[in-house]
Amino acid sequence: MVTLNKLAPKYGSKKVRRRIGLGIGSGMGRSSTKGMKGQTSRSGNTRKESKEGGQMPLYRRVPKSGFSNVEFAKRYAYVNIGSLEKVFNAGAEVTPEILKKEGLVKCVERVKVLGDGELKKGLKVSAHGFSASAKAAIEKAGGSVTVLVKKEEPKVPAKKAKAVKK
Repeated sequence: MVTLNKLAPKYGSKKVRRRIGLGIGSGMGRSSTKGMKGQTSRSGNTRKESKEGGQMPLYRRVPKSGFSNVEFAKRYAYVNIGSLEKVFNAGAEVTPEILKKEGLVKCVERVKVLGDGELKKGLKVSAHGFSASAKAAIEKAGGSVTVLVKKEEPKVPAKKAKAVKK
């Protein structure tokens, strides 16, 4: 008869965990599968791949070139017309500040309206940019589109050129 104290998993279904690093009696030999001495054989080894000892790292040896558009790129907060359909009532005025208040965009620097979804309500939408499909859908629903012009300030790169003394 089978009783609870005699239940056991099938033979071979459970493996005994190897206890690495417990001497020559562990069956793993003297170095316990960790190779010879050194930093990588010790516990707590979290050496980064980019570190090369005293040698100058590769990413500093290779010359840098090219242009990065990170500082000059125009970034938009995007909102779809499907989202406008869910949140606003017919005839409502939609501005970037109202969109932020409703939680549809995170910033109001530049807002662009995209044409994903359906719009059946006539809305007065003001934004910095519109896709062609969004503009057509808003006007088809009986709404109006106003493009806001953001006054561009000249951006100064992070590395400012020093003034030359005469």
